[in-house]
Amino acid sequence: MTEKEFREALKYKKRIVVKIGSSSLTHMETGKINLEKMERLVRVLTDLANRGREVILVSSGAVAAGRKSLQIEDRPAEKSVKQACAAVGQARLMMLYQKFFAEYNQLTAQILLTKYTMINDISRENAKNTFRELAKMGVIPIVNENDTVSTDEIEFGDNDTLSALVAALVSADMLILLSDIDGLYTEDPRHNENAGLISLVPAVTEEILAMGGGAGSSVGTGGMSTKITAARIAAGCGADMVIANGADVGVIRRIMEGEPIGTLFLAHRDEGFRLEDYLYTAQYPGQ
Repeated sequence: MTEKEFREALKYKKRIVVKIGSSSLTHMETGKINLEKMERLVRVLTDLANRGREVILVSSGAVAAGRKSLQIEDRPAEKSVKQACAAVGQARLMMLYQKFFAEYNQLTAQILLTKYTMINDISRENAKNTFRELAKMGVIPIVNENDTVSTDEIEFGDNDTLSALVAALVSADMLILLSDIDGLYTEDPRHNENAGLISLVPAVTEEILAMGGGAGSSVGTGGMSTKITAARIAAGCGADMVIANGADVGVIRRIMEGEPIGTLFLAHRDEGFRLEDYLYTAQYPGQ
């Protein structure tokens, strides 16, 4: 198949996980929530649901929202302060999401996960059942790391890999990562203007793994390495994955219509794939 054919196939994806990062939800100038963008995101996701898709949103931004509400300018270094920011910010995020989704008569639910919840067989199965029932009811779950009670995840990374774990948990066939980058480049475009965007990744090889870089923006804390980790998990569980720039959240609709946007990582379902293996060995982030 050609890349165009692979892109066309995205039109028929049924169960879609969308991850949006902190930098895509906030104003660059102030770090405050970008209400217009959040409203557009809600409209796009609701429209996907109206078209018969099962939609799950993994949303960062709790710590960033809490910082601004508490008038803390710099990213806090102390874990307890981060967790306090997360507690305040998560409530604010959900209030805004519910307000915007209600305008389109779309029900939502909040699901907060931790690594420990996912590792435990019983709680992981309970989470899976909850996602399944919400899908039957037409509810869009909004997922985030439970930073308020986490002990280590909050210190690094973002929700890239968490979103892939959620995709694996619910047997999604599509994962979209929205961040402040256009996709995977041959080199770091911030340092090399000649770096080229890679539009299609047939498989996550050692060469692709080597392209992983460090953290990018000052709001979100995820780098390319976490996105490639997410791609490995998504591919193994049978989901295609696209990395795209979240500056315009309308990009979600364009991706699902088959337009050549961002970087598409193709699924390679591994019959021996076990979510538990990644939970124990992958050091995934939470933000």
